[in-house]
Amino acid sequence: MTSAANLPWVEKYRPKQLDDLISHQDIISTIRKFIHENRLPHLLFYGPPGTGKTSTILACAKELYTPQQFNSMVLELNASDDRGINVVRNQIMSFASTRSIFKSGFKLIILDEADAMTNDAQNALRRVIEKFTENVRFCLICNYMSKIIPAIQSRCTRFRFGPLKSDQILPRMNYVIEEERLKVTEDGRQALLSLAHGDMRRVINILQSTSMAFDEVNEENVYTCVGHPLKSDIANIISWMLNEDLTSAYSKIRDLQTFKGLALQDILTEIHLYVHKIEFPPNVRIFLLEKMADVECRLSAGCSEKLQLGSLVAAFDTIKYLVAKEVA
Repeated sequence: MTSAANLPWVEKYRPKQLDDLISHQDIISTIRKFIHENRLPHLLFYGPPGTGKTSTILACAKELYTPQQFNSMVLELNASDDRGINVVRNQIMSFASTRSIFKSGFKLIILDEADAMTNDAQNALRRVIEKFTENVRFCLICNYMSKIIPAIQSRCTRFRFGPLKSDQILPRMNYVIEEERLKVTEDGRQALLSLAHGDMRRVINILQSTSMAFDEVNEENVYTCVGHPLKSDIANIISWMLNEDLTSAYSKIRDLQTFKGLALQDILTEIHLYVHKIEFPPNVRIFLLEKMADVECRLSAGCSEKLQLGSLVAAFDTIKYLVAKEVA
């Protein structure tokens, strides 16, 4: 058995070259030009998870260095590593200050999830970036650029990696399905894409989990695997809240939550999308959206799910009277 067989699919199918990357062609062409002209600046990649930030810089590193040079020329630090001020002063400084005997060019330091670094560490890093520009190029990767201090932002060329579109995710997802010889239905593919939210890593992780738990990857199995409510569940929940009395609707939703292990946050997110498709009078829709926003705010603050479910059902119960008043 090869070592690749034991790898998580996100690593097994991680792009190895710049040509393998599925999106952000404008960013890739710009970076490729930097590499070919030997004018690579310090880089700052930012954007949501699973959009190809780490894959892009690792593919660049593989284009810059041979496999023999890679370990001596590239330092990669992740959020799982300790990244306080001492790491900047010791590990990064010692790597940056030594020249390699293999290659006369610059070294590459990749700081993944740089937004997790403390301000003190970032300020120390700013000094290191200034001091060793001749010998080293830095690539900082983060989800939130606002957490990177302005002094570092101004020293880097910034690239935003936006969420991937479904038509960009689909070919790569189909490639993984073919390689792994999986049985995937069309509604299963659509369920994977709808849960992705532009995150390629999330798609592949869900696909691997579902294929290991079930023989067939279909819509129901995908949603069951991630504990997300099915579209039919949401339709039932809204039907109960609009057509049944408060107590009956509440108990039915609680039973469904318990039986399927559904989180109220996920239910609320799906109901929010559903509400926009129902033809409510404008003032009724506004009232409902405000109440749902209040429920979500209280959930994020750690309030009881049971009480917040009661509040949600009560909001739908109230709109019955509002709609009746509008009609009258």
